[in-house]
Amino acid sequence: MVVEARTIVIVVPDNAQSLDVSGPFDVFLEANRQAPEKANYQIKTFSAQRERTVRAGGISLVTDGSIHDDDSKIDTLLIAGTPDYQQAYQGNELHQWLRRRIPSTRRHGSVCTGAFFLAAAGLLDGHTATTHWQHAAELADRFPEVNVVPDQIYVEDGPLWTSAGVTAGIDLALKLIEDDHGRELALRVAKRLVVFLKRPGGQSQFSVHLAAQIATEGRIQSIQHWILDHLSLDLTLAALASRTAMSVRNFSRVFLQETGATPADFVEMARVDSARRLLEDTEMPLQRVASSCGFANPDTMRKAFLRRIGTGPSEYRERFRR
Repeated sequence: MVVEARTIVIVVPDNAQSLDVSGPFDVFLEANRQAPEKANYQIKTFSAQRERTVRAGGISLVTDGSIHDDDSKIDTLLIAGTPDYQQAYQGNELHQWLRRRIPSTRRHGSVCTGAFFLAAAGLLDGHTATTHWQHAAELADRFPEVNVVPDQIYVEDGPLWTSAGVTAGIDLALKLIEDDHGRELALRVAKRLVVFLKRPGGQSQFSVHLAAQIATEGRIQSIQHWILDHLSLDLTLAALASRTAMSVRNFSRVFLQETGATPADFVEMARVDSARRLLEDTEMPLQRVASSCGFANPDTMRKAFLRRIGTGPSEYRERFRR
């Protein structure tokens, strides 16, 4: 029996992140190898300009086509990210092509900073999306009509799929295969590629997301570093405001303005991040982990883990202990 072909097109901007292209590409290709009786992905790369030779992470990549010379049917359209994502603001021809082609696709999305190209074309307005943690704030500021979720591996919003930085494109592709052909095939592909089928919550972006919220100057920066060094102490709002010689109201306002997070959110994220490292690197019992990181008890720690990274401490340790 001939298996229906699904055409996957990965659009490659100039100076693309090579893994944004090769990661999803190899996942779909491996699905074909693992289950030719089920999967028949026809994976193509398109350059975002007329020339088919594109630079990608220092590699010269000759694409299968260009957005200017192909009108074939597309099942899934993904646009790769690039460190030079500012080019998204000048890509009028690419914007027009995306607006023309996406309505006829079954699903579409982006890897990493590829989200900026979709946003600049107006295709993320009114939708929920994510991107690389370092650029999430800029995406939200530049495109206020987009609901940016900064700490997810990937986000589904109807036919729209966006993923976080670089390797998250692999996670996204595995999820798309799971939706198409079931968990068993996606798991076989993940095992072959030696990757997790599903990372828990926002694990891969969590620690760096916390670092991104460090203020750049002044008393707020000082208190943030003090918090990170004294997680087991009293870190209530009143105690922190007192330490900075500010009123509670003013401290809360300035902290949020400089970091994009409330003091309570920052403290909880810092405690979860510290506990995460202890769970990865030590055999310390959960009670001691909770106490050393400032949680009242293991149940409080568990609730914080579920809020922040979508998995409990015990499950996290089982998956990520070194």
